[in-house]
Amino acid sequence: MAFNRRHFFYGSLLAGAVPTGGFGSSPSLKFMGYKSPNEKLNFAAIGSGGQGASNIRAASPTENIVALCDVDDKRAAETFKAFPKAPTYRDFRKMLDKEANNIDAVIVATPDHMHATAAMWCMERNKHVYVQKPLVRTVWEARQMRAAAKKYGVATQMGNQGYSNEGTRQCAEMIWNGEIGNVTEVHAWSDRPIWPQGITEIPKETPVPSTLDWDLWLGVANARPFSDAGLAKPDRFGGYFYLPFSWRGFFDFGAGALGDMACHILGAPNMALHLSKRKIVGVECVKKEGTSPFQFPKSCTLRFDFAAYGNMPALKVFWYDGMKESPKIAGVPDGEWVGDPPSVRQAGPRPNRPTRSATADFRSPGRVYNAADFEALKAPGAELVRPTPNGSVFLGDKGVLTTGTYGENTRLLPIEKMKGYNMPAPLLTRSPGHMRDFIRAAKGGSPACSNFDVAAPFVEWMLLGVIALRHEGKLEYDPEKMRISNNPEANKLLKPTFRKGWEFHTVKL
Repeated sequence: MAFNRRHFFYGSLLAGAVPTGGFGSSPSLKFMGYKSPNEKLNFAAIGSGGQGASNIRAASPTENIVALCDVDDKRAAETFKAFPKAPTYRDFRKMLDKEANNIDAVIVATPDHMHATAAMWCMERNKHVYVQKPLVRTVWEARQMRAAAKKYGVATQMGNQGYSNEGTRQCAEMIWNGEIGNVTEVHAWSDRPIWPQGITEIPKETPVPSTLDWDLWLGVANARPFSDAGLAKPDRFGGYFYLPFSWRGFFDFGAGALGDMACHILGAPNMALHLSKRKIVGVECVKKEGTSPFQFPKSCTLRFDFAAYGNMPALKVFWYDGMKESPKIAGVPDGEWVGDPPSVRQAGPRPNRPTRSATADFRSPGRVYNAADFEALKAPGAELVRPTPNGSVFLGDKGVLTTGTYGENTRLLPIEKMKGYNMPAPLLTRSPGHMRDFIRAAKGGSPACSNFDVAAPFVEWMLLGVIALRHEGKLEYDPEKMRISNNPEANKLLKPTFRKGWEFHTVKL
């Protein structure tokens, strides 16, 4: 059984991972021409503050930053200062019109509602794109992104860094090796939203700051007044009603806690259990609290039902958000930590703490399971520092496996099973780091691990959960017709509307 499982999934996952003509022969080269791995890429960014700033920092040590765009001068100020030679813009359309000949690749790190339009404008101009998770807000946009990447022959990557994590690959390989038998349930959870959500009234209009172009920020969304009122104090990110982070909770701008964290936390289940390749039998919100007419709820529980795939049985996936602690899950051994493990605060150095291995750069981000870390939990005088409640757990007919937010510290439960345990021989190609993986692909190497052929089907099933949050009852989905067959109102949410002037050229699906 172990051999069949490993052989079956090795072939299906790695098929097409390397261009048939070898490195330097990827489809993008039809348009871009071969770019030597020693030659620097010219990067631009749409969204240069916040997460965009982090992505720019990840690319800048080895590549050129040649143009920057952000609608919020204040939010992007540090990035603009760090790259004084790069011209700056507020409107990405103007940046692309003027700088197109100087740009090879673009980082898109705007609020979610602008991802598809910005990325499509870039791909139409044959620019490689790195697009922040959750890639897009709607299923139709996900399919458009995938089709455009193929049509224009560009390298792509979704910004779900856990897909590059060593532990995510170990998780898949342990499951394929039969370590916990047939998996029939996955539970995944998050402490998000950590921004205001479930608000029921829109506050009064307030003046738009001079540093912000509110109309450009709205982009594809319908016009509405700006407001920074309505909250007793700024949120934890220093903002108010919409900005800089609270937009995630709005139907029109984000995808709630699911959109923020599922691409991370459900990454290991998606890879290990081939969720993107399965038929979804149904999606239902089984519990929600703090509902709103224009925002996602304060907390929820979702259930995804997947059909069997290959020699893997049918599967239930549960998602919980708004968690203050990890959920109690039947089948998990009592007293075991699940998801992100605790850290330890104790006097003096930790005993037997090994130095970082030569493969440390492959962990992007997070750490590989280390037995010494868990022994430290039992040390005299150890003070446990509880992590935020994020992670996932897999329930099989022969055992239990858990992993952290980004696929780190993957381990069997009870933890005693990890004593003397040797990880299965690697089957999956290891990542050099999430941004490095994208850069390699843009220079003609193998496709990045979360390229749009991988990312779009992943977010498609995840976004069905976002729709389920807004409707009662189970949704039945027909992927062949891209249609929710039992709820006409929910079906309308598969495709967005665009404000005039913000459309993009659609690609035939």
